[in-house]
Amino acid sequence: MLDVDDSAPEFELVNQHGDLVRRSDFSDHRLVVYFYPRADTDGCTTEARAFDDALDRFDQRDTAVVGISDDPVEDLSSFAEKYDLKFDLLSDEDGEVATIYDSYGEKRMFGNTFDGVFRNTYVIGPDGQIEAIYEGVDPDEHVEEVLSDIETRSSPPEPTT
Repeated sequence: MLDVDDSAPEFELVNQHGDLVRRSDFSDHRLVVYFYPRADTDGCTTEARAFDDALDRFDQRDTAVVGISDDPVEDLSSFAEKYDLKFDLLSDEDGEVATIYDSYGEKRMFGNTFDGVFRNTYVIGPDGQIEAIYEGVDPDEHVEEVLSDIETRSSPPEPTT
């Protein structure tokens, strides 16, 4: 189980453009890694579009965003193109990276049991340490919560008198 202040595990996955992306590619920046169950479904679309709409605000805080699901690259490409998403969507088809990040396992839906991706998010600092973990998030409000927490971390401390 990963915790705040743990070293974030390295990963190397292919994005929607077929390019290899590594966690270490962002070593000079804060990185939001959000896991989502399925591209182009209601909740996942809501969350992806909210992250995309807030990219300028994340960028102002020197923070990059990547989304990870077990969708194949082709599905991610279609999803990104359909909604004009401007950040990397990474394909983790076997769930290996999601498993390392405690974001993959047995799920139940409509009486069926299957393995899949959990809707979790990690904020990784420029030093590679996990700064925050959000589990089982609400796609409607999650982006604002993450952004608010990052803005608080990025703000200079209040002067003491």
